[in-house]
Amino acid sequence: MRRLLAGTLGILSAVGGFVDIGDLVAASQAGARFGMAHAWVLLLGVVGICAYAEMAGRIAAVSGRAVFDLVRERLGARVALLNLLASYLVTVLTLAAELGGVALALRLATGVPYLVWVPVAGLAVWLVLWRMRFQLMERVFGLAGLALVVFAVALWWLPTDWAELGRGVLRPGDGGQGWGAYWFVAVALFASTVSPYEVFFFSSGAVEERWSAADLAAARSGVLIGFPVGGFLALALIATATVVLHPAGVSVTSLDQVATPVVVAFGAVGLAVAAIGFFAVTFGAALETGLSAAYAAAQYFGWQWGKRVRPREAARFHTVLLVSVLLGVLVLLTTVDPVTLTEYMLVVSAVVLPLTYLPILVVANDRTYLGDRVNGRWLNLLGAVFLLVIVAASVAAVPLAITTGLGR
Repeated sequence: MRRLLAGTLGILSAVGGFVDIGDLVAASQAGARFGMAHAWVLLLGVVGICAYAEMAGRIAAVSGRAVFDLVRERLGARVALLNLLASYLVTVLTLAAELGGVALALRLATGVPYLVWVPVAGLAVWLVLWRMRFQLMERVFGLAGLALVVFAVALWWLPTDWAELGRGVLRPGDGGQGWGAYWFVAVALFASTVSPYEVFFFSSGAVEERWSAADLAAARSGVLIGFPVGGFLALALIATATVVLHPAGVSVTSLDQVATPVVVAFGAVGLAVAAIGFFAVTFGAALETGLSAAYAAAQYFGWQWGKRVRPREAARFHTVLLVSVLLGVLVLLTTVDPVTLTEYMLVVSAVVLPLTYLPILVVANDRTYLGDRVNGRWLNLLGAVFLLVIVAASVAAVPLAITTGLGR
């Protein structure tokens, strides 16, 4: 049973990182514009996030404390404060984008303008965060997000040239749109797969579920189940966009266009299933980002935190939750386009990635907290190589965004 619970936590974490509004946009844009040329980015992201999520889960299971809780203690208040400010900014922007995704999914299902749904989405997210138990929350929204498997089914149903898809994976190119745009989309897609809040949520969720050193096998199974599932769903988004949108020269600018491949394959039924999947993954990611913002603040300041704690006993934690959701709603009520907001959010996310992943690697090698459960040689090598990739993406994000006009 604990292995099953760990798996659902991994699925919810992966939904928030691989198939939230960021990846719905980034993956579909990549497929529509460049075919399968960015499949390698997903593979890289899956391997890297599995390595760091395993570290974060192990830290929580062995020490009984979440990663951000240890960052301040291990690296000092000033470094941790910089980490907190950067991660909170990105997390709130991501929360706003996810709430926009929920509103767009509801507009897709009802035809009612998305701005009408924004405050409704914000209220619903806050109510779930306030009242629903953590395990029920992760099961409902993590598993409901698997409705996006309809994109994989559509890929089999459509007249797909599998040999051509394979050639696109093995021989990536710029598709005549320029290497600057190609690399900008690669950085954006990479940032969407390794979102800064993702490992913090996974680690804090492990504490919420009271993992111990005896649960390390369950923790690893959660990582190895959930994150590859998220990567598979994102790959299906790229592949279906390659088959349907790329030949037509369509550039994805709305959630309606993301759903086009399943509509072509299955008509109204496909649209309904896709809308359910869009709602589940964006709502689940909104829950994840809202919690991550409150987790980080509470752990930095040493407040009582967690959904297992009664709201009156963790009042400051729940206040940060509420304020974060309100800020997300206010950002959207400026009428900023959620898809455009998502593109900017991915750039900012890429910039702050090193501030998230370097502390995890440091703590995962500290015997003070982990004893003989510290990283082994091969995991450290993988973590270091992946960290170099993260730094490269962070350095390249802003120049690529400026020179290519956000990849356009």
